[in-house]
Amino acid sequence: MDFDLSDELLALQETVRKIALEKVAPRAREIDLSGEYPQDLFDVFRDAGLLGLCIPVEYGGSGAGILGLTVAIEEVAKYSNTAALMLLLTRLPTGPIMIAGSEAQKQKYLPGIAEGLKRASFGLSEPQAGSDVAGMRTRAVIDPDSEGGWILTGSKCWISGAVQADWFTVFAKTGAADSRNHDSITAFIVDRNMPGVSVPRTDRKMGVHGVDTGDILLEGVRVPQENVIGEVGGFRLAMLGLNAMRPIVAARGIGLAEGAIMYAVDYVKSRDAFGKKIADFQGIQWEIAKMATEIEAARLLTYRAAWMADQGKYTKEWVPYLSMAKYYATEIAVKASGLAVQLLGAAGYMEDHMTELYYRDAKQLTIVEGTSQVQLGLIGKGVLDHHLWWN
Repeated sequence: MDFDLSDELLALQETVRKIALEKVAPRAREIDLSGEYPQDLFDVFRDAGLLGLCIPVEYGGSGAGILGLTVAIEEVAKYSNTAALMLLLTRLPTGPIMIAGSEAQKQKYLPGIAEGLKRASFGLSEPQAGSDVAGMRTRAVIDPDSEGGWILTGSKCWISGAVQADWFTVFAKTGAADSRNHDSITAFIVDRNMPGVSVPRTDRKMGVHGVDTGDILLEGVRVPQENVIGEVGGFRLAMLGLNAMRPIVAARGIGLAEGAIMYAVDYVKSRDAFGKKIADFQGIQWEIAKMATEIEAARLLTYRAAWMADQGKYTKEWVPYLSMAKYYATEIAVKASGLAVQLLGAAGYMEDHMTELYYRDAKQLTIVEGTSQVQLGLIGKGVLDHHLWWN
């Protein structure tokens, strides 16, 4: 069993760490305050080849896989979860295409993402169907004027990157409107320029400013047969795509946790109190030590999950391991950012310091792509179904 990253991944880690420190860190606060999309960072990521990390070489990417993207996101998230989300969006909407898409779809949609010429988003959630995905109301009915084509009507909400996206991976019901069967839901590629597609509003968020989250409105959008991802009735594809994403979201968590503690440690080492540095107090050292241990535990879960996902181990029997990484790492992000604020005291609550930004950004991670409670349910079911330790 080898716990060392390969030479290629170590080189990637070193490169991204340098980019994060020199390019991302100086921009983090400004992005948060302005809320403007950081096109300059997107360009930096593009020029460094980071937008195609998880995309196979034959489609213009570097083939570093989910583990490679996980390593990169961890480094970026130390300073900005907005920038980390930009990298995540190279995998979330492309995942279903890489898993079940046709060769033509892969050739058409993947190279643009890898080269930074196109951006995409993932449309699954709806106002009445967040965690309850089967309750979605967006419909896809057969287009009588197009052989094999479909007409999509409905809306999606809380879609990260909706404003910037050139195309969307959208899930819609192809079965009865009231059906909760998994074979009633299908994945489609919806191009931004198709008539009837719009982004009518964006959300006002507590954190992760800079990458807009908003609604996608589909008003009688005609989608050709060649834009169906996989088979009609392939709801399982949504779950496979999300399962494979667990370590990538977890990487945002461990990176944020590391960044928050790094910032707080520098502060307590320089701040005087009661005649000595805050860092000299044993109680402070213990809190830092406990958090460092939990971050390392989260990292091991996350790297293992990424390694498993790259081997195609994101089907039902492997879900508990993937969910453990997402659950634990994102909850640790909340805990670590809270400790960082506390270590700085009143100063940590002010915009003068980055700790309050880490604190606001962390909470999003326990909600997106499956809440902590959803992950606990999946882990618990895995134990009950004997998917973990039983022979």
